Amino acid sequence: MALIRATCSDCGDVELRSRDLRVRQCRDDESATYLFRCPMCRMIEVRPAEQHVVDVLLAAGVHSTEWHLPAELGERPVGAAITHDDVLDFHDLLSTPDWFTTLASMNDR
Repeated sequence: MALIRATCSDCGDVELRSRDLRVRQCRDDESATYLFRCPMCRMIEVRPAEQHVVDVLLAAGVHSTEWHLPAELGERPVGAAITHDDVLDFHDLLSTPDWFTTLASMNDR
């Protein structure tokens, strides 16, 4: 199992084994990150990774996960934009005891 040096934002350089890291690759925009839990402070670090870094990590035996962007990112919103007055009206609505019933009835219209 390969030893890999990574940098924790709190502890500095740490040495990890390939089983201690994960690579995540987005198939829609070809971006990638790698993540690990720092062996000293136990915080999870997530770092962007260029393709050559991904190739080295995969060659060292690091497990890889592929994912896709959410479909909602491709949707175009319809309707008017929310205004400051809309936010204030919603705030006022939340201060009433039956706000949920009122809100639910607005959706039925």
